[in-house]
Amino acid sequence: MAIEFGLRNSKQSDKLNEINPQSAIRNPHFSFELLHSDAATFARRGRLHTPRGAVETPTFMPVGTLGTVKGVDIGRVRETGAQIVLANTYHLALRPGEETVAALGDLHEFMGWSGPILTDSGGFQVFSLAERAKVTEQGVTFRSHLDGSLIELTPERSMAIQEKLGADLIMAFDHVVALPNTPELIEEATWRSVRWAERCQRSTTRDDQMLLAIVQGGLDPELRRLCAQELVKLDFAGYAVGGLSVGEEPTEMYQTLDVTVPELPVDRPRYLMGVGRPEDLVEGIARGIDMFDCVMPTRNGRNSLAFTDRGPIRLRNASHQRDREPLEPNCPCPACQHSRGYLRHLFQAKEMLGPILTSIHNLTYYQRLMAESRAAIEADRFDVFREEKHAGWKIAK
Repeated sequence: MAIEFGLRNSKQSDKLNEINPQSAIRNPHFSFELLHSDAATFARRGRLHTPRGAVETPTFMPVGTLGTVKGVDIGRVRETGAQIVLANTYHLALRPGEETVAALGDLHEFMGWSGPILTDSGGFQVFSLAERAKVTEQGVTFRSHLDGSLIELTPERSMAIQEKLGADLIMAFDHVVALPNTPELIEEATWRSVRWAERCQRSTTRDDQMLLAIVQGGLDPELRRLCAQELVKLDFAGYAVGGLSVGEEPTEMYQTLDVTVPELPVDRPRYLMGVGRPEDLVEGIARGIDMFDCVMPTRNGRNSLAFTDRGPIRLRNASHQRDREPLEPNCPCPACQHSRGYLRHLFQAKEMLGPILTSIHNLTYYQRLMAESRAAIEADRFDVFREEKHAGWKIAK
């Protein structure tokens, strides 16, 4: 772990740290306040205002791909401290269909979630379902993973679906490729993503949704810079860094953020897509990222791995059979009302309560990590906080 990444130095522009309480987001329904910048890193404390409430940043969005955070009811999601959740355009368009969601109110009423929702554009499925997808300049044709039927997703179609779903924050449709990959394919996908972003921008019809563009470019520093610069010219309300956590090393991700984030406007929210190890979250925050999402808290929870400040706990390990300790002593989540020995028993007995409780614990842990990060930034001690967290996570059990 190269802790020096993300620290200020004299060659880096001070423009990243200017406080501008007046948002440049033109949409009257949204605004972003930059409240404080950490003294030693590029970590930012902000607040994103939406029609359905404010989101304190940095923030982590639990993933509810199909309109549900897997294995956790929406009330429990709220109790973890989550402020905003994510759902997926491609999957909801397949089942139950955006028209059905709209007929049932919209995604908020469908899920029972009254706070802000962000929908992914379906661009990640260009990567994850690559064997089922054919990409052209017009868009992507998929073979449904449900029944094999043909589905065409274009920038315009992605926007139309997201408008029907009624999410508050919506993402431009982009072309995601695996890493490593050939320079030719990465460059082609990058500039296609820029052209698709412009088509998304032209095709939106609602003024109560905030559209974010996605910076691509693989691990090529110059391509990342150029892509960010071209998207900034299009003046989006927010910007995401995409195409990472798809096979590269963590240090490569951090170096990519080091060259990409400085190209993004100070007064717009910045979102690192699909990145979710606790180590990566604090490293992203140190580089000026405001928003994160990942399936890791729930996916790992379902597979008996719990995140803690002293490293991950693998509950199936025999060492926990008679362990009377909770996962974490001061954690308020329902899992921590029980012993590690009991939680291990649930997994060994294949009781569904084990994955549910551990998923809730992990979601709670991630929200606490975000709250602690916000407090550390406000106190101008995020560099110390980051080092303390890394030191604790190395004590794996």
